[in-house]
Formats: sequence, structure tokens, C-alpha cells
Amino acid sequence: MDKNAGHVSGDFEQGAVNAESRKGFLSMMMVMLGFTFFSASMWAGGTLGKGMDFTGFLWAVMAGNLILGAYCGALAFIAARTGNSIHILCRYSFGKKGSYLPSFLLGITQVGWFGVGVAMFSIPVQKWLQSMGYEWAYSTAALWYITLVAGLLMTSTAYFGIKSLTILSYVAVPAIIILGLYSTVRALTTGFPEGGETLRSGWEVMTTFKPAPDALIGASAAIAISVGSFISGGSCTPDFVRFSKNAKIAVVTTVIAFFLGNSLMFFFGAVGTMTYQVNDISEVLFKQGLLLWAIIALGLNIWTTNDNAIYTSGLGFSNITGIPKRFTVLFNGILGTLAALWLYNNFCGYLNILNVFLPPVGAVVIADYFLRRRMRYLSPEEEKFCQVNWVAIVAWAVGSVVAFQDYGIKAINGMVAAAVTYLVLGAFREHFQDTRRIREILENRK
Repeated sequence: MDKNAGHVSGDFEQGAVNAESRKGFLSMMMVMLGFTFFSASMWAGGTLGKGMDFTGFLWAVMAGNLILGAYCGALAFIAARTGNSIHILCRYSFGKKGSYLPSFLLGITQVGWFGVGVAMFSIPVQKWLQSMGYEWAYSTAALWYITLVAGLLMTSTAYFGIKSLTILSYVAVPAIIILGLYSTVRALTTGFPEGGETLRSGWEVMTTFKPAPDALIGASAAIAISVGSFISGGSCTPDFVRFSKNAKIAVVTTVIAFFLGNSLMFFFGAVGTMTYQVNDISEVLFKQGLLLWAIIALGLNIWTTNDNAIYTSGLGFSNITGIPKRFTVLFNGILGTLAALWLYNNFCGYLNILNVFLPPVGAVVIADYFLRRRMRYLSPEEEKFCQVNWVAIVAWAVGSVVAFQDYGIKAINGMVAAAVTYLVLGAFREHFQDTRRIREILENRK
């Protein structure tokens, strides 16, 4: 078999990654940390910081990232063992055409988040330019210009694939960590007024904080927020860690990325909220007077996440259309950029709703690989995929309906329901097929 089967544009969108293209621990660690450096996690950290004491906050973040690490680690193991993206993995459980459904859901959600991310960068940059005294920055045209430049730059790095994502991560990850830690230490050691002339350090403010009764967040709700902040993006983990040299590297880098990267984002958000009443590290830098560094931190933080989002959306639409990923990335990036300001103002709530639909997809893939197939997948070129596996479609639908119910941790509820439904219905179907086969054999003997 041709070792480059499925290799269309260096990113293996139609097949498994070959041995020569696999990467080591450091490269994958950088890519995954860049992936988990996500502004929405800081927003979630700020929400928890206002609704919990410091100890409860730490427990909620650790518990949430434990769940995310387990879910994404399982997907990472499958991806590294098979070399397949989440979209190709869905062909095994959903069928070749059935995989178009999860690919569309994942793809359109990530295009949406890409557009929101572009606007999250362009709007603060416009405000920064206004604060610098540039009159032209007050025009609507200026905002559009900044948005277009930012969107096209972010699209360009995703266009060149995993190599470009890796290079960007090597630059962005250390910069975000250094700037974030510097700003956080400064916030925690700064004196804040309380009750007249009294000053308390940010650390004391944070560790002694008691939420107002009407703002209190319970443990279950806090864990749900922690998990929900990144569960949709986490479902795309296979698209990146399939390039790992082995499953150990894939799982370890994924788990570390969530416990270190995502936890840092939550911590930065909580510190900013409790000290400066803002939940993004770039906004804290603004408050600290470090305007240029704030723009750099904001840009790099959004750029790494946006590149991963548009990259996986490109793989998804490549799976549906058969068009090489580099072209679908280009189209999706332009679309997300042009719609960025509208998405930012109108679509965030809808994107959070779409997030409910994604975890059941990963749950079906995990159940199929570990329990139904017992870790025995042929290569995409050798596997005889069915067109549509309706058992997987029904299981995904059941999981999505359960995840919409307002109790417990929605993502976990949906994943468990999807996995159980998939296995039970699959067992019934196989039993029915075996019974029919035996009946046909007996009838032929007569």
C-alpha cells in the first residue's frame, strides 16, 4: 500500500498520518498548549472567581480539567493509534456519509468561534488605537480594516497546515505564559484599597474572597462551567495529536495541556476578576498600563486558538466535499472573517447551544473504538465503510437531547447517554442480524 495514501496537502485529510510525518513530545506539547490557551476559559474562570471562594475555585477547575483530560485523552489515544482525524474516525462509527453530520457540526461551530475570535481581537485593537489619539480609528471602516487584516493573517497560518501551527505555537505559548504570569504576579502583589485607606494585596483579596449569596455557584454547576468551557474544542483533539509519534505522547501532552494550559487560563481569569474586575489577561495588562504587551498577549492568545479552530473546520468540510483542506481552510477563514462582527454581536449564544451537540459525537467514537471494535480499526483505505450507520445517528440524537436537560453536568450526561444508546442499539442490531442469518441458513437446508 502507498504510505502516502490519503495524503493530499501534507495534512492527511483523507487518510491516516504516515510514520514519517509523526512528531515528538515538545512539538505536540506546544501545539496542544496553544490549543488550550483560549479566552473563553478566562471568561469561565472569571465567572467562577465571582461565585466561589478560592478553595472551591481550585477544586472545581481541577475536577473539570480531570474530566476534560479523560475525554480528550481517550480521543487522543485513538487518534495516535490510528493516525486519523476526528472526521475520519467518525466514518468508522457513523459511516462514510453519516460522518458528514458530525463534520458539519464541528466545522460550522469552529468557523463561528473563529469569527468571534477575530472580532475579540479587532474591537480591543480599535479601542487601543483610539486611546493613542488616532482619529481615523473611530470610523467603522477602521474596525473592518483591522478585522480583515487579523482574519486573513490567522487564516494564512492555518492554510499552511500543522507545520505552521507548530511554529506559531513555539512563539505564542512561551510569550503568553510569560506575560500572563508577570501580569498575575503583579496583580497579586499590588495593594488594593478596602474601606478607605486600607490596602490589601491581590493575593489576600483572592484567597479571602467570599461570594455574595446571590452570586454563589455550587460545586456541580462550577464543574459544569469548567467542562463546558472547552468540551466542544476538545472534541477536535484528534485533528492535532494524530501527528504524535505514539499514543503515549498524544495522551500525556493532551492531559498536561488541559491541566496546565486550561487551568492557567482559568486562574488568569479569576485573578483578573477578583482584582481588576476584568476576566481577560490582556484587559488586566491594559489596566496595568502595559498597552502594547496587552495587544501582543491578546493577539497571540486568540491566534493560536483561532488557527486550531479554522484548521479543524477545514478538515471537516474536506471530509464532506473531498476538496483539499488548504482550500476549505481558505474559504472558511474568509467566511469567518467577513462574518466576524456579526457573529460577535449575534451568535455567541447559538455557538454555546451548538456545543451541546458535539460531546456525544466523541462519546460514540470512544464507545465504538474501545468497546464495540475492541481497538481493531483497519486503515481508511482498507476499511469497508457503510454509507450511514443509523445506530450512531440515533445515539448522537439521544445524547444531544439528554445534554439539553438542565441538571447535573450537561456534557457528561450527553456523552454517557450517547455511548450507552450506541452500545445497546448496536447489540440489538447485531443480535437481530445473527438471528436472521441463522434463520436463512436453516431455511436453505430445508
